[in-house]
Amino acid sequence: MKPATHPTALRIQRLLTDAQVKSDVVEFEQPTRTSAEAAAAIGCTVAEIAKSVVFRTKETNQAVVVVTSGDNRVSEKKVAKLVGEELGLAYADFVRESTGFVIGGVPPFGHANPVRMFLDADLQRFQRVWAAAGTPFAVFPLTPAELAKLTGAAWSDIRLEG
Repeated sequence: MKPATHPTALRIQRLLTDAQVKSDVVEFEQPTRTSAEAAAAIGCTVAEIAKSVVFRTKETNQAVVVVTSGDNRVSEKKVAKLVGEELGLAYADFVRESTGFVIGGVPPFGHANPVRMFLDADLQRFQRVWAAAGTPFAVFPLTPAELAKLTGAAWSDIRLEG
């Protein structure tokens, strides 16, 4: 783990500082694209990873970002009900165009375009979670309250049961 040097990770650090969230973006030599990779690099549980999952609405072609606990799968049906339309797959090009970030590095804020955002209520069980910081090698810690403040998103039951 080392201080962030990548320009995208440094932009996320500036956004955190501007929002008065005291957190340091760090980078790893190995990728932290998946929740398991991130947890292993950080030394936390997979559940403490605040992973950003991006969907695309079928009718309006809008990006929907769900920040969920790393050990949860997202219920597309629950999110579709919250959004009010069916969801489709968000391919890599769509994710990059919509958020400005690559899959595996999508942070919970700082997106290139407006997105619909939902937070997994299960993240509230932790004192601290770790989120991607714009690249597949960068992460930062924050509290669930800070996550809600930064995103302005509501806590929702989006976990796939079973």
